[in-house]
Amino acid sequence: MGKMKSWPLPPLFSSSFPSSSSISLRIIFSLIPQNCISSSSTIPEIIDVPSPNPSSIDTKRTSESENSSKIKTFQIPISEDPVLSQTHVIETLLSHRNDPFSALQYFKWVEKQRGFARGSVVPFCLLLHILVISGSHDGVVRNLLNKYASSNSVPLAVVLVDHFIDCAERFGFQLDARVFNYLLNGYVRARKYADAVECLKAMVSCGIAPWALVMNNFLSTLVKRDMSEEAFNLFNDEILNKFSYDCATVNVIMGACLREGRVEEAEKLFVEAKGSGMKLDVAIYTTAVRVACMKLDANVACDLLNEMKKMDWVPSEGTFTNVIITCVKYRNLTEALRLKDEMISRGYKINLVVATSLMKGYCQLGDLNSALELFDKIIEDGLTPSKVTYAVLIEGCCRNKNMEKAQELHTQMKYADIQPSVYVVNSLINGFLKIQQVEAATKQFDEAVEVGIANVFTYNNMISCFCKLGRVDEACSIWDKMIDRGVQPTMVSYNNMILGNCKKGNMDIALDLLCKMLEKNLKANVVTYSILIDGYFKKGECEQALGMFDHMISLGIAPTDVTFNTIINGLCKFGRASDAKDKLKKLMVMGFIPSCMTYNIIIDGFVKDGDINSAMDVYREMCEIGLSPNVITYTTLIDGFCKSNNVDLALKMQNEMRVKGIQLDVTAYSALINAFCKRNDMKTAHELFYEIMEVGLSPNSIIYNTMISGFRNLNNMEAALELYKKMRKEQIPCDLVTYTTLIDGLLKDGNLVLASDLYDEMRTKGILPDVITYTVLVHGLCNKGQVENARKVLEEMHKKSMTPNVLIYNTLIAGYFKEGNLQDAFRLHDEMLDKGLVPDDTTYDILVSGKFKENGLPVGGLRV
Repeated sequence: MGKMKSWPLPPLFSSSFPSSSSISLRIIFSLIPQNCISSSSTIPEIIDVPSPNPSSIDTKRTSESENSSKIKTFQIPISEDPVLSQTHVIETLLSHRNDPFSALQYFKWVEKQRGFARGSVVPFCLLLHILVISGSHDGVVRNLLNKYASSNSVPLAVVLVDHFIDCAERFGFQLDARVFNYLLNGYVRARKYADAVECLKAMVSCGIAPWALVMNNFLSTLVKRDMSEEAFNLFNDEILNKFSYDCATVNVIMGACLREGRVEEAEKLFVEAKGSGMKLDVAIYTTAVRVACMKLDANVACDLLNEMKKMDWVPSEGTFTNVIITCVKYRNLTEALRLKDEMISRGYKINLVVATSLMKGYCQLGDLNSALELFDKIIEDGLTPSKVTYAVLIEGCCRNKNMEKAQELHTQMKYADIQPSVYVVNSLINGFLKIQQVEAATKQFDEAVEVGIANVFTYNNMISCFCKLGRVDEACSIWDKMIDRGVQPTMVSYNNMILGNCKKGNMDIALDLLCKMLEKNLKANVVTYSILIDGYFKKGECEQALGMFDHMISLGIAPTDVTFNTIINGLCKFGRASDAKDKLKKLMVMGFIPSCMTYNIIIDGFVKDGDINSAMDVYREMCEIGLSPNVITYTTLIDGFCKSNNVDLALKMQNEMRVKGIQLDVTAYSALINAFCKRNDMKTAHELFYEIMEVGLSPNSIIYNTMISGFRNLNNMEAALELYKKMRKEQIPCDLVTYTTLIDGLLKDGNLVLASDLYDEMRTKGILPDVITYTVLVHGLCNKGQVENARKVLEEMHKKSMTPNVLIYNTLIAGYFKEGNLQDAFRLHDEMLDKGLVPDDTTYDILVSGKFKENGLPVGGLRV
């Protein structure tokens, strides 16, 4: 080394100071000449030191007896190229091991000197050891480390920690947890989270416990900075089972779990903390309630809330709000309303979130009136409804089919300058469609498109509606509008359009849509292919339907029960019930488990084919495999037996239903009544008719018409008219069949006045007569010698561009023959030929012999 000599420090270092502990380091520094204090960024200002009383400072006293210590003269190495060596600095600092103030000043002076390697870690670590053991320089150490951590020209955290530990071992210092905790907190303040993580890990590896306050602050900061996963991992890997922690730590980690969606783990942390005997506070309980609410576990949330109240904690407004919302979602509106009342009793006012949630709860239960009353109340209390509030109520109105109120709220929403969301618009459109107000839905749709809020769901709703109604052209128009506005069709969009075209029998267009769908990289699903299969069956193209099914299987698309039943139903509808039965066996090999509905389809197919024996075979097979027939099964068989004139077997099937406790439905009663009416057994039919009402069912128009027709066939118009009066009293709509049957009976009975009155009543109701009605009128009038009036009926048909049938012309021709009016009779024959009608044998019998055989009108048979 170079030659050493004594180098006096600047004036301050040779001065003495009073020993009073009240002297402020900050004031002392203010007396140091600026050229003696380093301005290096690595040495921060000293903060957090109490300010002294200025009157206690006496800078003129120099006697050693008045000083508690003197600042020594430092030895500075001198050479021709003077460089302060790290060794000399370390030695000098060690010489002031018991004088932390002088050590600090020397280090600051050294840092300023040219030639000293700035950022030298060992001297800095040594200084920290000297300062921290004094016990009175914590603020200085904390600020030094804060400044050090914020600098960008210092080693990594792991390097500093290693040097600090190494320095303690080399120079005989005891490791102090304060330095590590201050450093950790410094990194957190400087937002150097990676260094903070390394610092914490190094502390753990040395067995140095992080302070709960510092650790919780670090973990909380990580969570706030969207680094929840890092916080969670640190807790599990570095803290759990290694150091003690408090409920605040658990609360922070629970929050981290919730941010990561790990609700179960958050719940587990709380349960373990509670079971460990740890003293829990209101904050952790609040988080635990939030956990229960996120799990939609209203019972646990309410239990935790009760525990909080037992400990005399007042749950926050947010906690009450969360639990109320959860109770509503849990469909426990009663508890939600009780909590709302308790919340108000605790001094909180009902907020908009709670009110909106309760409105939703009322709407879910179908109690729209209570929801609207609450809405009116919050407005009276000064709360301003939000977009969500309006959306909840409008949806509730639409679900309850109260579209008038829904429109009123929609208008009110717009007057409040709240732009309705697409969710509201879609609710309104769906609401109108539910009550079949297609025009109103279309108007709402057009408005949504005009303001630019319509999304793909809006378009899909309207496309689906028109396709189901068979109005494919209008669906295509909406499709084009959707494309023009840049809204990309989804798989649902294509499926709806394919469905619409299949309903219309446009299978080529449906297939073209499938190809375009695949070109858009949209995968056709089982719904797509099921629609196409059904479309082919409805068009009668069974082989193409089965081919489409095979193609779907080749693509690896698994069919559903709907697909399987579509195939069975398609074959049966096409009159191939036997093939359907064989196909079922093959489908079962593919994993299809037929249901009662599947067998019902095949039974119905055989019944429609007139093969009642095969229908019964399927019924027995169904019972053998353990499937219980339902009311549809029995009704189908009863109908089949009745149509095949096996009424006794139908009644046997009815008794079997009763034994099994299955009540007949209206369709089954209708089949039985029809069978007895055809056998002219009106007594049994009448008994069954009243049995329907005794079991709590209501006869429909079909049953009334069947009964009226039965009495008409027996010329018992008094009983028929009583049933007609009962229909009107019970507000059962009288249709064309009802009036035609009654008019026919009354005309036969010679009651032309009442028949005419019923005809006028029918026309007044807007029910238009058809060919059969006109046939009845012509036949009845001619039989009563009212040929000219019958001729006027024919003229009325001409005015309506309706073509009379051969029976009408035959009846009129026969009428004219009876009157001896052969000219008009032959003129009607020529008119028949002009209209393209081919005279039958009856026509020529009348013209040749003047005879007309009355075969009776098939009104009842055609209508009922």
